[in-house]
Amino acid sequence: MGSAGSAGRGRPGPGPDAVELTERVADFVRSRVVPLESVLDSGGTAGRAAMRSLRARAMDEGLWALPLPAEFGGQGLALPRYLQLAEAEGASDHGPAALGSAPLLDVLMLRRHGRTRIRDQYLERLVAGELRACYAMTEPDAPGTDPSMTSTRAVRESDGSWTVSGRKWFTSRAADADLVTVLARTDAAPPDRAGLSLLLVPTDSPGFRVVRELPVLGAGGQWEIALDHVTVPGDHLIGERGRALAIAGERLQLGRTLRCLRWLGQAQRAFDLMCERANTRSGSRGPLSGHQLVQQHVFESLLAVRSTRPLVHEAAARIGAGLDAHIEVGLAKVAAARMLQQVSDAAIQVHGAAGLGPDTPLPALFRTGRAARILDGPDELHITSVARRVLRSP
Repeated sequence: MGSAGSAGRGRPGPGPDAVELTERVADFVRSRVVPLESVLDSGGTAGRAAMRSLRARAMDEGLWALPLPAEFGGQGLALPRYLQLAEAEGASDHGPAALGSAPLLDVLMLRRHGRTRIRDQYLERLVAGELRACYAMTEPDAPGTDPSMTSTRAVRESDGSWTVSGRKWFTSRAADADLVTVLARTDAAPPDRAGLSLLLVPTDSPGFRVVRELPVLGAGGQWEIALDHVTVPGDHLIGERGRALAIAGERLQLGRTLRCLRWLGQAQRAFDLMCERANTRSGSRGPLSGHQLVQQHVFESLLAVRSTRPLVHEAAARIGAGLDAHIEVGLAKVAAARMLQQVSDAAIQVHGAAGLGPDTPLPALFRTGRAARILDGPDELHITSVARRVLRSP
């Protein structure tokens, strides 16, 4: 990493072994994944082949499934150590999938709350990358921030199975998933919060259907799905009946922290591109780096990255230690989403028209930053939630 990259980091580092592993992950993403991003983004046969090649290389280099449990074929890297390298891994949206850590949330949830059959039938195959999973919570006709309004329903049949009916949307990776965890109402009616459960639904079940892709600011990856009287085995209930929100809360805390770390990695990438452009691009008045307004973009971006990073790593440290982190995660989520949008916007401005086109990742990074302020809980939700917790504190 050049001087621009080192300028953007500015935090105490982990131990030597962790530093070496982080550098190996960063190099893999930078040299292996980033050059293939356009192919991976396009999907289809070429995208799938490129991803298979990356996964095989990650396995060969000993970087596959680092944080996944060793009992199921992962490398068992402790969560606190993995959180130290998640920023490097997430510099590309495709990094977690290429390195085999993408199913972490699903694997941890199913290991902790899945019944024996689920653990035996699916977990090793998820860790090996043979199966893909996704998570369906949000519905078209209910506020995404209020799960108590969930109307998808699961009915227990006399043979112990479940019949699930409803519709979900903004479900990441649903089109290619083999399994989808569905938040469904098993008891009571909206807005009751105690009648919600989670069920693991195989996507090859009759009645399961991918309705349409939902492009986010022009980019794919989110999907709407329908479940029309889908039969789900009784032992595919995750956790206890009516306890979905407690399990979802565990998942969301870690998931949001991981996304914040990955947004830091992507913002660092935008910052490095901006500095490189400023140092190499010249006009009639000399290099861009000599322009005060460009210097201001660099300063403000560096300030945003340096100010956000401690918040995110404080949240990560509390999650890794098993401590309550509602306030820290809320602060980190809002700060990291804003920071990514700000830094990528500044990088686009310094690049000029080139920053709007297909030759840099900046449009995708900006799109991610803007979407991050709504998806996974809008800023307003986290702001009010954190403020209420602080005001209730003695």
